Amino acid sequence: MAAPAIWLSPPSGQVAGGVDGLYVAERRVLSRFVVTVDGREPEPAEAGPHGANGARFTASAGPLAVERFRAAVPDGGTERIVLRNTGDAPATATLRVAVAGDLASISAVRSGDDPGLPEMPLDDGVEWEGPDGHTVRLEGRTHAEVSLAPGESFTTTITVRATPPDTPGFRPAPPSGPAPWADAPLTVRSGDDRLDRLVAQGVADLGALLLASGDDIYCAAGSPWYLTLFGRDALWTARLALPLGYELAAGTLRALARHQGTRRDPATEEAPGKIPHELRPGDAATWLPPVYYGTVDATSLFVVTLAEARRWGMPDDEVAALLPNVERALEWLGTFDEFVSYVGSADRLTNQGWKDSADGVQHADGRLARPPVALSEVQAYSYQAAVLGADLLDAFGRPGADRWRRWAADLAERFRARFWVDDPDGAYPAIALDGDGRPVDGVASNMGHLLGTGLLTAEEEAAVAARLTELDSGWGLRTLTPRAAGFDPLSYHLGSVWPHDTAIAILGLVRSGHPETALRFARGLVGAAPAFGHRLPELFGGQDSSAPPVPYPTACSPQAWAAAVSPALVTALLGLDVDVPAGRVALSPAPGFGELAVDNIRVGSAVLSARVEADGRATLTGLPAGLRAEIRGAGA
Repeated sequence: MAAPAIWLSPPSGQVAGGVDGLYVAERRVLSRFVVTVDGREPEPAEAGPHGANGARFTASAGPLAVERFRAAVPDGGTERIVLRNTGDAPATATLRVAVAGDLASISAVRSGDDPGLPEMPLDDGVEWEGPDGHTVRLEGRTHAEVSLAPGESFTTTITVRATPPDTPGFRPAPPSGPAPWADAPLTVRSGDDRLDRLVAQGVADLGALLLASGDDIYCAAGSPWYLTLFGRDALWTARLALPLGYELAAGTLRALARHQGTRRDPATEEAPGKIPHELRPGDAATWLPPVYYGTVDATSLFVVTLAEARRWGMPDDEVAALLPNVERALEWLGTFDEFVSYVGSADRLTNQGWKDSADGVQHADGRLARPPVALSEVQAYSYQAAVLGADLLDAFGRPGADRWRRWAADLAERFRARFWVDDPDGAYPAIALDGDGRPVDGVASNMGHLLGTGLLTAEEEAAVAARLTELDSGWGLRTLTPRAAGFDPLSYHLGSVWPHDTAIAILGLVRSGHPETALRFARGLVGAAPAFGHRLPELFGGQDSSAPPVPYPTACSPQAWAAAVSPALVTALLGLDVDVPAGRVALSPAPGFGELAVDNIRVGSAVLSARVEADGRATLTGLPAGLRAEIRGAGA
């Protein structure tokens, strides 16, 4: 994968139907890529990754070994095919590669709809222009009569490039250069090789998922289905990935700010000040509008992300340029009389928080929440946005801060009165309030998102930390308690494990003073990583740890906020708290984790290293003038 391009195929390497293909910017430019030797498909042997953006497939065809080295590039892909005579006698063969494309949108392919588009055969030197202006060009030999002595080999390389039409509107594009962290990526050396490899893979995947809007970088939501800009996903990814530097957050914020709502449009759910949910090229959109605003949380997350990026060193002039967007976002929050909520739409998205499946928000008895729905975590994000937004307004001498602090305080008071559910095992916040104002009472992972936002008191945070253990699968937090009627460990949102969801809870537990519980969940994610080649997927099964983690069949992998779990774990294990405007970087390592060496933590223009000894003593090096280290805990 090299965003916005991705190859999909089975382990044989053959692209022959279903969802298989080479996709570029949401369109399937190759729907067929089938290699035959003497009219037969070679017998597959092995398949595996080859470099950061490629794969290697091996097979046999009688005395001939067949090797295929496939790579994605942002505007297409290449495949190098090698035939090698491994026998002890001369061999002849006919190599053919059947290549064709249909230019179907990835959304249509995923839904299982017949795109209704004929395949266009492609051969050496062929350039095909689709009916809507897309062009696809193939270079390389797709047919050869081969004669090889023992040990000899034959190689052909096929290159495919796609060019989208020059039409107005949003279109994902590759960045103009490498990731800002590419020359010195975040690295971890610990007593647990699983953590070290998880961090390395996650950092690499974030680089592979990079896209750009002009000069501004952001991460595509996930491969293969979401290689485009999603508001919520991109903002959470940027927040979790702040140890890689503020640049990803800054680029994400500017890219989304360009599409901030300016008017009311029921068809797209746009509203003034609202940050969009999903953007796709007009020619690739299907059941959702090309620019769709059906999200209840991205607007709050926009404000919080800017405040946190400033703490990590985003320059004040870049922050100031986005303050008008912050003010408009806060005004959108202020349009809600009681709680920030959504109604949803049966023909678009029924649920509009991060659990956006149609059944993702339900009562403990399995009844679906009736709209309008006010999610608990959305109230926490909104509270945090109002408080941090007020701080930004004060810092830059802009009016309105007092209004938003009062708004936040009133919201917290209403939340405390309405959201808490009494229970013999301890009170807990409901997932949401439904349209009748009743708590949606399933014990769910949503409550983990409340920690560290300021919405809860210390006593309430302790109660949430205790109830989260009920959701522990041993591999991470289940999205819903097994005691709920709708629990299904292999559902999308009703019992599965989403790594980013667990990471958000881990960070909140650290910030709220519960590092031991945070470490328990962190060990679960680290333990799950080897089952997925140290690339945590979008989600996996929520069965308990008596058996290996179970893959979810259609999970994105890599997926941006799952990849961002890697730097987020570094933040949590170090107890890293950065505040450049206040001139400090604090460390408070998680007790009991052991030795830890972390290099290339990027804070502003500085590159820092942290060391934690087995006894908890910690050091921080690389601090520039104007920043001081604060070491807390055992190493203080």
